[in-house]
Formats: sequence, structure tokens, C-alpha cells
Amino acid sequence: MAKETLLSKGMWEQYSEKVRDRMNKPGHFGEITKDEAHKANLKLVDVIHGSEACGDAVQLFLLVDKDNVIKKARFKSFGCGTAIAASDMMAELCVGKTIDQALRITNLDVERALRDNPETPAVPGQKMHCSVMAYDVIKKAVASYKNVDIKEFDEAEIVCHCGRITRKQIEKAIIEKNLTTVEQVIEATGAGSYCGSCIRPGGHEEKNVYLVNILDDVLRRTGKKEEASVTTGVRDIPFSELKMPQKLKKIEAVLDQIVRPALAADHGGLEVMDLENTTVFISYTGSCAGCAGALHGTLDFIQKTLQEKLNASITVKPFQG
Repeated sequence: MAKETLLSKGMWEQYSEKVRDRMNKPGHFGEITKDEAHKANLKLVDVIHGSEACGDAVQLFLLVDKDNVIKKARFKSFGCGTAIAASDMMAELCVGKTIDQALRITNLDVERALRDNPETPAVPGQKMHCSVMAYDVIKKAVASYKNVDIKEFDEAEIVCHCGRITRKQIEKAIIEKNLTTVEQVIEATGAGSYCGSCIRPGGHEEKNVYLVNILDDVLRRTGKKEEASVTTGVRDIPFSELKMPQKLKKIEAVLDQIVRPALAADHGGLEVMDLENTTVFISYTGSCAGCAGALHGTLDFIQKTLQEKLNASITVKPFQG
């Protein structure tokens, strides 16, 4: 996956060097055949798992000895570069571990192992779901090996799938630390600090319950609802102060609500290719791709819409790949 074909500088640099390397040259890519397993006198585990969030899938192959130790791991990934990098690291972390130890590998372990330094995330927050898929396929492999239902490994209700943070953990933190705002919940638990879709409705993934709901429920049950002097919503942070994933999320929301329906009426569309400060780089699709007006009137329409809804300093330019 070449940098030039997907992203320009702003977004690309949010990925660690380890992720970039494994996107292009995964060390554990491939498959393990039944013949190979038979010759090595090892048990072959072959499972496939797909992600509803992005339509990606990963196939995992494990060779396991009589002591339940994973001797070799290979994978095939049908998806984006982040899914490939996460799957490659997941396969590497499995080797040398017992089946039960591999089950304890989480998506956070995968993401941390892909970091260049401990303090800087390996991937943008909105791509954390790719490492979740790597975690889920391990569970499926262990369930297959033990011939049990995968539901036996499911945790309590997970609210933040990026961080595998459960409702029980969130409620415990709210009560023990006397939290009264969503910002405090995010800081204390880590929930919502990745893609942000579990904070409140309107994110890129629909949830059964959100942080705002849990906080409100706990405050009511504990009789602290009236004591909270601030709202349980997310503070209205100025666009210029948002991090890039949050800016992109707001931009996509405006485009989905206003711009894309207008373009779709003429069988056209657009994709956001990059964001640098307040400059949005777009690429047209459908009939818009060959329309002369797309570089003038349509571009002005998109820019004015984003300026009115989000920030007056936003500019929109065609992406030059």
C-alpha cells in the first residue's frame, strides 16, 4: 500500500513506522495447509472473522502442539492496510504462547506493540476497530480449538469496543471516583478516547448504550443527578481545538447531511482524502469526477457549507494524488 495512493502527509503521519512497515511487508502473511500440519504432527486451527464496522475480514491459521502451545501463526487479511498491520502483529504475539495465553491478547496489546514509542498511538483513533478484529479472531480460534461456543469468552457488555471497556468498569469508575461529567469518564476510563463513537449518538457506529446514558443512569441511581452542576453532554469544543479524528468526524457528518445528498441527485459523490489544519482535500466520484463545474461552483458550495456549519477558516481543495 503506497502512501501516495491513499493519503497525503497529514493523515499518513498518524501511523507509526511499525504499522507502515507491516502494511507493506507483513512478516506472517500466508496460510498453513493440512499437509503441513500433518507432517509436523501439529493440530491446525483455521478460522475467519469479519468486522461489521468496516467490512474487512481476517483468516487466522495456527499450528498447535500437544501441550497447547502455538508453534506457528499465519494470516490472510481482506481489508485495509491497518487491518493487515494489526493482523500481522496479532499473529506474531500468538507464537510461543499457549492457547489460553493467546486468549488474553487484547486489541490494546496489539496496538501498543505497534507503537514506535509508548506515548504515541500507532494508528488514528478511527482505525482502532481494525485491531478489535484481530482480537476477535483470536477468540474464534481458541473457541474452535477447544470446540466450545465463542460466547463462553464474551465479556460483560462492552461499551467502548476500541478499548474493550465494559459497562461494569465504567459504572465502577463513576461511583468510586465521583465522576459527574463525560469528560471525566473519558479521562478516568479511556472509553471514548479512540474513535469517540461510544460517547453519544451520532458517531460512525451505532451503539446500544452510550457514555452519556451510563453517566446519567448512575447519577440518578446514586441520587447525585441534582448535585451535578454541569451537563452530562460533551463540551462544545471549538473546531480549531479538535484533534484530527474529531475534525474529520464533524466534517463527514456535515457532508453526509447536506453535501452528499445534493451531489447524489446528479449521480455524483465525494470522498475526503486528507485534512491539513483547516484545509480539506476531496476527491469526486461518479458523475462529479468528470464535471467541469466540480472545480468551481460545486467546490464553492462544499466550502461555504463547511464554513457555515463548522469553521469560517475552512478551505476545500481537490486532492492531487
